[in-house]
Amino acid sequence: MTQSHPAGLDLADMTWPPPPYRSPVPPVTDEDGVRHFDGVTYATTPGYRPRLLDVRVPAGDGPFPAVVWIHGGGWLDGDRRYPPPTVPAALLHGSVLAAGLALVCVDYRHSLEAPFPAQLHDVKAAIRYVRHFAPVLGIDADRVAVWGESAGGHLAALAGLVGPACADAEALEGAHGVGAGDTAVRAVVDWYGVSDLVALAGHPVPAMPSGVEFPDPYEALLGATVARRPDLARAASPVTYAADATPPPFLLVHGTRDGLVPYSQSEALAGALAGAGGEVTLRPVEDADHIFLGAPDIPGIVKESVAFLVRHLRDA
Repeated sequence: MTQSHPAGLDLADMTWPPPPYRSPVPPVTDEDGVRHFDGVTYATTPGYRPRLLDVRVPAGDGPFPAVVWIHGGGWLDGDRRYPPPTVPAALLHGSVLAAGLALVCVDYRHSLEAPFPAQLHDVKAAIRYVRHFAPVLGIDADRVAVWGESAGGHLAALAGLVGPACADAEALEGAHGVGAGDTAVRAVVDWYGVSDLVALAGHPVPAMPSGVEFPDPYEALLGATVARRPDLARAASPVTYAADATPPPFLLVHGTRDGLVPYSQSEALAGALAGAGGEVTLRPVEDADHIFLGAPDIPGIVKESVAFLVRHLRDA
């Protein structure tokens, strides 16, 4: 009996195990000339959902500098497509593109899927992917920055500070997706991210509403309490790496009344970066809580963040 196959399916193209990443699909161009590469698989691991990214490339010839956006959500939640509810996606995405920068929004494994350093491995894999396929995407591989909020701010800071000069660099870089390549970045924007998990060990996590179950985000990230794994807590803390090499320029933006991640976390990272001779700007948002709740001028915060990135990417 002859086995039949669906029309157009070439079994010679099928591989097992699945490839560690997929090439970008052809983009869709919108009415403004912006090219959209949506749902691109930048890394796969058997047993886990594929890690996806979206790319927005401004109209024009390029190649364009790129900003890798990393979402928040306590490492337990969140989605590459959605900024925090206080920051409209149209504002964030539109501001980046209008400044002549490409935008890469990435997903990563949540902490109950895989503990740290899986999240950093994924961010590093996304940066390698963008560089590997830069000619296809219309991106300048030499001008890449990272920008994250909350858990994503923490990962952005780690992505900017963890490099070949760090202790345990190989274990922290990972080998997912493309597998090898440069993951250095030109600049980091960190909105209210954690910088020192050991110092946060005694800070209470806000109570959840009745009937809502939400794991302790720090214990979930580490797979244990900070007290049981202080070594891993230090390894997951950006302040640990500030002095390992000359850091890229940092912009830290943080509400002074943040009840979830205290403002002192950004103060500590700013001090460590300045002590290492790095360029760092600490921007307090007076009386604002986490995700800039209570801030009177969120468009101004976005504008300042984009201007910082332009200065270090497009104008470099």
